[in-house]
This record gives sequence, structure tokens and C-alpha cells, in this order.
Amino acid sequence: MAKDKKLVEAITSMEDDFAKWYTDVVKKADLMDYTSVKGCMVFKPAGYALWENIQHELDRRFKETGVENVYLPMFIPESLLQKEKDHVEGFAPEVAWVTHGGLEELPERMCVRPTSETLFCDFYAKEIQSYRDLPKVYNQWCSVVRWEKETRPFLRSREFLWQEGHTAHATAQEAQERTEQMLHLYADFCEEVLAIPVIRGRKTDKEKFAGAEATYTIEALMHDGKALQSGTSHNFGDGFAKAFGIQYTDKDNKLQYVHQTSWGMTTRLIGAIIMVHGDNSGLVLPPKIAPVQVMIIPIAQHKEGVLDKAYELKSRLKDVRVKVDDSEKSPGWKFSEAEMRGIPVRIEIGPKDLEAGQAVIVRRDTREKQTVSLDELESKVAQTLETMQKEMLERARAHRDSHTYTAVNYDEFKEIIATKPGFVKAMWCGDQACEDKIKEETTATSRCMPFDQEQLSDVCVCCGKPAKAMVYWGKAY
Repeated sequence: MAKDKKLVEAITSMEDDFAKWYTDVVKKADLMDYTSVKGCMVFKPAGYALWENIQHELDRRFKETGVENVYLPMFIPESLLQKEKDHVEGFAPEVAWVTHGGLEELPERMCVRPTSETLFCDFYAKEIQSYRDLPKVYNQWCSVVRWEKETRPFLRSREFLWQEGHTAHATAQEAQERTEQMLHLYADFCEEVLAIPVIRGRKTDKEKFAGAEATYTIEALMHDGKALQSGTSHNFGDGFAKAFGIQYTDKDNKLQYVHQTSWGMTTRLIGAIIMVHGDNSGLVLPPKIAPVQVMIIPIAQHKEGVLDKAYELKSRLKDVRVKVDDSEKSPGWKFSEAEMRGIPVRIEIGPKDLEAGQAVIVRRDTREKQTVSLDELESKVAQTLETMQKEMLERARAHRDSHTYTAVNYDEFKEIIATKPGFVKAMWCGDQACEDKIKEETTATSRCMPFDQEQLSDVCVCCGKPAKAMVYWGKAY
């Protein structure tokens, strides 16, 4: 039995060191590995399968709203990047530059895309001529490069995978509607598929995307009380259009500038899944996103009929993603491994179960065991997965709500930030000076001004001047 415990003992307790716990889980669950390129990582099959499931479900939802996929180059000429001054200043510290092609120095250096606004603008300037060409609702799945100083697997790496949507519209209203539509799509996806509850709202001007008119965000709370920006949607107005000359002829034969949006989600969602749902035994994956939803573990598989029955059960469970662990490891090790990998349900079946015409179903999140008749296995498995998905969201929401606090004066605000990890709701005057002061003195940042506003008091929590908005504040990844 001691051997069977080694897998879990290799994980640092999240209560002792949350950052180390996270790294241990990422490694032991075999999601990724480090590479000789500092700040970059290998997505191993288990990690990439999670991204594939995220990608598949998001892509399906995108297309239901009229989105089409395209692909643009990864290189951006410096002159093109410089066309939008605010945008390039926002990304300048993170840009990776290509200066040579083969042995020849390039006449103009090119950056490896940190994001593709300028490329899409250059493309749209040629593609859009008339109101009949609008709207353009495009998305691309790709990788981007940002030369981060401090990296952490999935949460922040120098190259990461994402999708970036870029749309062009005839009117400001259409652009605003698309901006909010995609934010709500992201929020629904996180809650319905990842079982992660989110706060929907608008970023302050200080925190908005470089070059955007407005940025909207979904903010999730991790188990350690830190916030994670989990998806953003930007309304660019006509600022990029004017910089790049993206015009169309309207129905009255007059030239107008288009209104644009951009929106994206990244592989940091994998980090969110780990930090919201994981425990000291490893990953806990919501059933809808788990690459393997059910693992069948034969007990005493060398005995007659056991392995055959395990594979028979696998063939019957056609509506779920299921595998049989027929390795020569001990059952205890297989149980630990299935737990470490976060597989939602395991089915145990051995010689005694065969005789009784039953199997044991074990939930990963609660470890609840249920003995079921083999005749009703399919329905019990489906029911267990559905219940687990629902209860994981409820648990995550309860954790977030119990770690969300209210502050009405600055002393109270500072005390909460210093002693109680989580979100703090507080009023704000709208002045960046207060935002800067709060960050400098507490390291907390504004996460968003939620759509669901509350009037907690009439004055700013920091300066005491009349308040303009309620803001969620917190320390963040």
C-alpha cells in the first residue's frame, strides 16, 4: 500500500504552498513539460486534450453566432505595427522581434504576433469596400508570443495558444452588441462547461486593452482567493479603422469608417480549471471538459472474465469518453493515478462484482462510492456525471461568494485585502489616481465594474469623493 501512496505524497499541500501545489499538479497529472526554450512549454497529450475540448466547444458556440474561421500570418512588419500608436506602446515591452531571414538582415524587422489587430486591420482595409461587405465576423485559432519576465505553466508563458476574434461592423451599435454578445458567450461557456462561476463587467480605462474604446471581462476567483481574468471582449470603436483607413461606402454612397471588436480566450483556462477545482490529490475535472470521463479499473484482472467484462462495459458506455486501465499496476496505484488525472468517474469491477452482477462507481470530487447493478450502469453513470457537473459549479460559486467582501471605507478595504483573500466590492470615484493609490498601497487591482451594479455607499472607498461605480477589486494572477 505504501507504494500506492507515492503519487499523492509527491504533491505539496495547497494549504502549505499553493504555488508549489499548482506546479506539482500540473507536472504529476502529466499536462505539460518544460523545454530548453525558457518560458515555453510542451503541451503533453493530457494537457492538449483539454485544450482540444475547450476549442471544440467554443468553436461550436462561435459558429452558432455567425463566426467564420480564418488564419493570418504570425509576422507583423514594424511599420504596420506602428500605425496604431497606443496599441504598439501597450505591447512594446513584450514583443519578440525577427531581424534576419536566413543569413540576410531584413530590410525591416518584424515582430512575432503578440496579437493580430494590425494584421486584421490591414486585411480589412483591402477586403471591405461597401456596406454589402459588412459585417465581417472572423476568428482565428493560433499561438501568440509575449516575452513575459515571469512565467508559470498555462497561466503565463512566452508562447501560448488562444483564439482571437476580429469583427468589423457598419455601426457603433452593432459593434457594441457583438462585444457584449461574445462576453456573455464566454461567461456561459465557463459556467456551463468548465463549472467556473464568473463576474461579468467592464474594465476601467487604466486596465482596458491598448487602443480599445472599452474592454469587457469575465473574472473568476481561484481557490487561493486570487482573481484570474478568464476572457475579454473589446470594443475598438472606429479608432483602428481611422489609423488603417478601413472605410466603406454606405447606402447613400458616402464613405464611413467601420466599427470593430476583438475578443479572446487562451490556454490559461486550463490553469483556471486546476486552481478552481483541484484538491490535494490532484486534478478534479468537470465532466463536460474531461478528456476521459470514465475510467474502468478491473480488480484482480488476471482472474477469468474480469478483463473481458471491463471491455464489455466500455463498449456499452458509448455516450461517454471511457477507457479501461488494463496496465499491470496495482489497483491502489490505478485509483491514485485516476484521481491525480482528475477523471470524473471510475468504475471498479472484480470477481466478486461479477458474481453479484454489479460494479462500484466512484466520484472524483466527493469520492462517494455507489454500488450499482450492471443492468443499470449506463443510466447511473450518466446521472453521476450530470450531478457532478452541477455540484462542482455550485461548490465553486459558494466558495467565490463566501470569499467576496464589502468595504465602505479605506481602512476597512486595506484590512480585508491584507487578511482575507478574495474579491472586495467597493465604490470608486472614477479617478485613476485612486486606482493607482490602491494598487501601490495594497497590490490589489480593479478587476471590473460589474454589469450588476450595487450602491454600497455614496462615496469612493479611497478618497471619499462622490462615487461613480461599484468595482470588484482583488489580487490577481
